Amino acid sequence: MIERYSRPQMKKVWSDESKFDKWLRVEIAVCEAWAELEPTGRLKDAIPKIQRARYDLGRIDEILKVTHHDMTAFLGSVAESLGEESRFIHLGLTSSDVMDTALSLQLVAAADLLAQDIAELIPVLEERAREHKHTIMIGRTHGVHAEPITFGLKLALWVEEMKRNAHRLAEARKAIAVGKISGAVGTYATLSPELERIACAKLGLEAAPISSQILQRDRHAQFVTTLALIASSLEKFATEIRGLQRTEILEAEEPFEPGQTGSSAMPHKRNPELCERICGLARLVRGHALTSMENIALWHERDISHSSTERIILPDSCLVLDYVLYLFTYIMKGLQVYPEHMKENLELTKGLIFSQRVMLALIDKGLSREGAYEMVQRNAMKAWKERASFFELLDGDPDVGKHLSKSELEGLFDYGYFLRHIDAIFQRLGLKG
Repeated sequence: MIERYSRPQMKKVWSDESKFDKWLRVEIAVCEAWAELEPTGRLKDAIPKIQRARYDLGRIDEILKVTHHDMTAFLGSVAESLGEESRFIHLGLTSSDVMDTALSLQLVAAADLLAQDIAELIPVLEERAREHKHTIMIGRTHGVHAEPITFGLKLALWVEEMKRNAHRLAEARKAIAVGKISGAVGTYATLSPELERIACAKLGLEAAPISSQILQRDRHAQFVTTLALIASSLEKFATEIRGLQRTEILEAEEPFEPGQTGSSAMPHKRNPELCERICGLARLVRGHALTSMENIALWHERDISHSSTERIILPDSCLVLDYVLYLFTYIMKGLQVYPEHMKENLELTKGLIFSQRVMLALIDKGLSREGAYEMVQRNAMKAWKERASFFELLDGDPDVGKHLSKSELEGLFDYGYFLRHIDAIFQRLGLKG
């Protein structure tokens, strides 16, 4: 069941252990960079011990109660594991050199997990699209019957959108895969650009070309807004399934497992609860995207107003999207599709969906567009009002009969006409089979 969801990887990325592990990685990388730049100094001899530096979570908490500063608490714990060599730790650095660079490592790890989630979803969508490539259904605009499509075409649209989302995520990952080791206000007064380059390379990051005391928050905003875009796509897909699951439509339905209940009061209920969950969580991520954009404007070379919000919005956005991608993949694997209901709904309007074909045929016979439109619309409105056969009304209209014979009319009422380019669309998308 979906309630057994367990994806520890993303949770681990945002754990305290992961954060402090990455802080320590940054500190060690900077020490190694110092040693490379000063190969004959005392730091070089201390590197083997520094590489074995450790921290203790309990001790960090104890020190934090005194310092009220998480970086100094962390450094105090690390110093206790090193002794004399601790003087080389945090040499020339400001807290944000470590925190922001480590945060980039967390975001890169999270982005890689989300990319994997998307890579798992796309083949599921592709398989269902191919399965229903020719499953005819009504296309709707404004919620009203328009012209026939196929359910596979609807899903193919989702495939292409998720591919765009995969590209967006890759770009956002690139934007955040940077570090900064530039000191208190970004001038390298106690460091050097070369040290920054070496340290960042050891961490698998690019050195930011320029920074203040922090990495600029447009990078983080790009990341979170990308997550919000992906969540919005998933909400769009889930909303469509919710609409198709309505009792009076019932063309598709999210999985409903044996023993599952939909209502404490009404035993018959089968609700699109999972899709509704996706829609609700997408709103949360979009809210975080707004906060990430508010974090771009900071005072001068840096203030700390962004920090408190990022402790919430960054892990939450990643955790929520990870879950929602997993949830939607589950839904699509088990999605129930009802072609017979699609066919019934297709015929609800008694042929009205062929109105454009008839209008175009009349224009082809020499009528003006306005004249053809009026001729078809008056019969269409009568069909709406009287629930009558559109074909029979047209066939009985002498004005239409002057231009189109009964056999010509019959030829226009052909579902296949609307679907003749489906194969070409799938081929263009690379959806073979």
